[in-house]
Amino acid sequence: MDLSGVIWRKSRRSGNGGADCVEVGVLEAPNGLAAAHKSDEDRLVVMRDSKDPDGPKLFFTESEWQAFSGGMGDGDFDDLI
Repeated sequence: MDLSGVIWRKSRRSGNGGADCVEVGVLEAPNGLAAAHKSDEDRLVVMRDSKDPDGPKLFFTESEWQAFSGGMGDGDFDDLI
């Protein structure tokens, strides 16, 4: 899968110089076909571990990303750790 055109971003809240965090980028079609189960989407948000940039990735549709990021902002996951 070609992610060479993805511009990766880290949170401003990343500690330790951003070494221990996730990175997020946007994958535009037609490369979105890399996530076959979401291949009808024009854009996907991609998340990866900054310590392992060649490792596994998570792919979100725009609506999935909005729900996830909204839940983070609302504190829906604060009790997990």
